[in-house]
Amino acid sequence: MTEPKYARATDNGRYYEDPQGGPDLVSVTNVLDTSVNKTRALAPWAVKVTLEWIFEHRMEVARRAITDRETLTKQLKQIHHDVRTTASDLGTDIHRAAEQWLLRAPFAVTREVAPYLAQLEKFLGFWGVDVDKHVEAAEITCLHRRLGYAGTADLMIWLPTGEGRQLELWLIDFKTSATRSAKEVYPENTQQLAALRYCESVLLPDDTEEPMPKIQRAGVLNLRAKSHALVEMPAGRDAHKAFRGALVNALWHHDAPSSYPALLAPDQPVPARWRNYRKVA
Repeated sequence: MTEPKYARATDNGRYYEDPQGGPDLVSVTNVLDTSVNKTRALAPWAVKVTLEWIFEHRMEVARRAITDRETLTKQLKQIHHDVRTTASDLGTDIHRAAEQWLLRAPFAVTREVAPYLAQLEKFLGFWGVDVDKHVEAAEITCLHRRLGYAGTADLMIWLPTGEGRQLELWLIDFKTSATRSAKEVYPENTQQLAALRYCESVLLPDDTEEPMPKIQRAGVLNLRAKSHALVEMPAGRDAHKAFRGALVNALWHHDAPSSYPALLAPDQPVPARWRNYRKVA
């Protein structure tokens, strides 16, 4: 994920500053990160990447299990965090490179990013996209002040998917992975797209605003090193309703105190059965 101009990190995750001076707007991804339980998917993945490391370093693990168990344990606990951070950093680099390429801005392509960018070029070529004509916006901030949230749309693009190959305006979110199939998506991706689709306005590079364009279809463009796939998502009003529920839940959690005072009982005589009780340290 890239860093939009008005996005900022807080103790409760990403929020957007309102350029008009209103209250900060919680980010769409922050809402979903707070409200969607991903433990079911993340726990098996964490076990998998840790086991893969152990198998690849089995002789070292066997030796250190006897001579250096404490340090080895700490290292094993850290493996899935490091893998996830590396993947997140790569995803950010890919998003940034895609944005610059779509906007015809100069940028340097690293060896790690190049295969993913090549898949984006293939996708655009297969659909006959003329970047100058068919790309409506890239990495554009979308605002919904009335509901109090904002987010960044990766791509708004015209594709010939209508009847008789008429052009339709798509809202597309890029997803990258080094391991998952290009056809796989998560349910919350639908809520993310619906939240952006039904925003009230978009923020242009010069800080002026325009009404949110009328999006006709929405999907996830999965970019992989050797493949890609556009997966259409049913990001309609029902998905937006579900997102609004997640929004209420997330804001409640962000505002809730981290601790509450304990309730002390009024002074009472100690019951006889407790008088000889000794506290054991």
